Amino acid sequence: MTESNSLVSTDWVENNLENDEIVIIEVNSHPEKSYLKGHIPSAIIWDLHKDLEDQVKRDIPSGTDMEKLLGISGITNETTIILYGDGNNRSATWAFWLLRLYRHKKIKLIDGGRIKWLIEGKPITNTIPKPEPTKYQIQPPDKAIRATLPYIIKNLNRNDLSIIDTRTNEEYIGETASSPGTPQSGISKNGRIPNSVNIQWTDCINGDGTVKSPQVLSEMFASNNALPENEIVAYCRLGVRASYTWFVLSEILNYQNVKNYDGSWTEWGNSIGVPIEIGKPIK
Repeated sequence: MTESNSLVSTDWVENNLENDEIVIIEVNSHPEKSYLKGHIPSAIIWDLHKDLEDQVKRDIPSGTDMEKLLGISGITNETTIILYGDGNNRSATWAFWLLRLYRHKKIKLIDGGRIKWLIEGKPITNTIPKPEPTKYQIQPPDKAIRATLPYIIKNLNRNDLSIIDTRTNEEYIGETASSPGTPQSGISKNGRIPNSVNIQWTDCINGDGTVKSPQVLSEMFASNNALPENEIVAYCRLGVRASYTWFVLSEILNYQNVKNYDGSWTEWGNSIGVPIEIGKPIK
């Protein structure tokens, strides 16, 4: 397992199921297909779309909404939150990024997530816990880890800015609007942000769903000019896949200036007058 203060192993979690200083949360885009059929004992559920998105504004949850969610989840400002989820943990890293954005300090990701837990035959339950509500005090957002469209436009030609497109190659070159095999509606224009490099978020993951070693990751990013001294912006279609790359760079490799562009291609590809590249990049 990759060493990091932000990762815990499935074995560690199994040995700490009765630890009252932690709250385990499964983050899932379709809870009815997985969480309700069995989850890590004591884990509560956060619905990726209903709980962790403002579905009216297509934005991140407000501070007020996050404060309410954390409170009804039995979490205080001192709680250690243990996250895991579906989709090779990409839903969980979205929650991780949001929690960091609102400055929660004690957060850890289960390396390998739900997939590894099930593969190893560790205990699951259908019992849904009922946490005791708390009074959580939300903090002002840390804008240093969030990129916006105007910010990228303003800084697009900086030599020390590395933009990472974490989507599939088909999306990157403009053949599809979203991942192959998924609905292609909702985007006006295909393509990519100019000067971006394509390092797919799945390139960071081993076959068992765990995070690749820091050495392998460092070499991969460096070979694409995503260097520790640069400012790095990661994006995808909705910001969820990009949150995994943000997590790897910020929490595993300890890069100091990494942003998730959560507007991502849903915003960029539907905006008027923004620059777009399409096709294979010219080297």
